[in-house]
Amino acid sequence: MQTRASSALPSFRILTAFAFLLLAAPFLSACGYNTIPTQEEQAKAAWSEVLNQYQRRADLIPNLVETVKGYASHEKDTLEGVVQARAKATQVTVTPETLTDPNAFKAFQENQAGLTSALSRLLAVVENYPDLKANQNFIALQAQLEGTENRIAVARRDYIETVRVYNTTLKTFPAMLWNWLWFHSQPFQNFTVAEDKLEAPKVDFGTKQGG
Repeated sequence: MQTRASSALPSFRILTAFAFLLLAAPFLSACGYNTIPTQEEQAKAAWSEVLNQYQRRADLIPNLVETVKGYASHEKDTLEGVVQARAKATQVTVTPETLTDPNAFKAFQENQAGLTSALSRLLAVVENYPDLKANQNFIALQAQLEGTENRIAVARRDYIETVRVYNTTLKTFPAMLWNWLWFHSQPFQNFTVAEDKLEAPKVDFGTKQGG
């Protein structure tokens, strides 16, 4: 009899704990159950905006390269550098798993940083061509590129903050309990402040008049 009673005790404890969770669920749900999926969707939406703005920049580059080529065709190495950097950045396959894959996320960052560097070199070359800087098509591209760089900086900043909040939630009670029991969500990868400094890259085509 004692053996049967002792063997039944663990089962009784499990049932009691399970019943407690069911009774407590309505109260604990306000303390984290809905928080994880909500913040996860917010982080994914912020990531989508980052991708949209990087794609917007990539779409501007062919026209930029062709315009520069019309005035500085002998800057072959610089122009090819931009074309190759753009191809490398846009050929990376971005999937939902990228956000939880450190290597994939790092590759994405490095390719975008490479494109930024190539663009910076191209814009430095432009300073040597006053006629190019006065070209109306180039001036229009200036405004579009500058606006896009600003949007990229804002999108990255929003993503960084949204993911910081989401990742913190996954490590904070009681949300971490819900995640362990039901969601099994993984922390998202994030941009580092050192790479961006949360400032839009300066795009200066030399069209401003000196003081």
